[in-house]
Amino acid sequence: MLALFDLDNTLIDRLGAFERWAAEFAAERGLGQEAVPWLVAADADGSVPMGTFFALVRERFGLAEPAEELWRAFRERLPHLVRCPAEVLEGLDRLRAAGWTVGIVTNGMADNQAGKIRRSGLAARVDGWAISEAEGVRKPDIRLFEIGAARCGRSLRDGGWMVGDDPVADVGGGLGAGLRTIWIDRGRAPEPAGADHVVSDVLTAMELLNRLR
Repeated sequence: MLALFDLDNTLIDRLGAFERWAAEFAAERGLGQEAVPWLVAADADGSVPMGTFFALVRERFGLAEPAEELWRAFRERLPHLVRCPAEVLEGLDRLRAAGWTVGIVTNGMADNQAGKIRRSGLAARVDGWAISEAEGVRKPDIRLFEIGAARCGRSLRDGGWMVGDDPVADVGGGLGAGLRTIWIDRGRAPEPAGADHVVSDVLTAMELLNRLR
């Protein structure tokens, strides 16, 4: 059975990594700690396109670097700040030991997302991954799910599951791809229409998958 996972704020704590980056960025440029909550709010949990975000940052703080250069430096640094808890890595090991084929399907820039996957230890714990920029298509488009399944040596025709925190990209996209879905609510509401299960974190999702196997 195939289990596809989102990356940011599903397998890894993207928000926590961003907060660490914001603190570093503010300290390095002498922006003051009051800049940190502004940066976190402007990022809006990763929902703002990063080109737009860094144009706002450049304007707000009067920075000399072009927005593209700020964005490039961010992509280089963020993978070093990402953490994947040991229990999540162990949970993936248990899934695969139980017979699951495990993959990652994520939107984002190829260098940034691949860096996160490799530096967090996830690369050795999954059968494959698909990153939107590398493939030229973004969730919720079913083609990215098809590519993700193929990278794992599987086909969506055989069914499977999608686990993620985004109601549209993960739940809606997974349903469109013919997958059953688990939504990680992260304390948010309302529940997206069509989700098969709602859980609070990825460890609970993994436990659920093992019970359903």
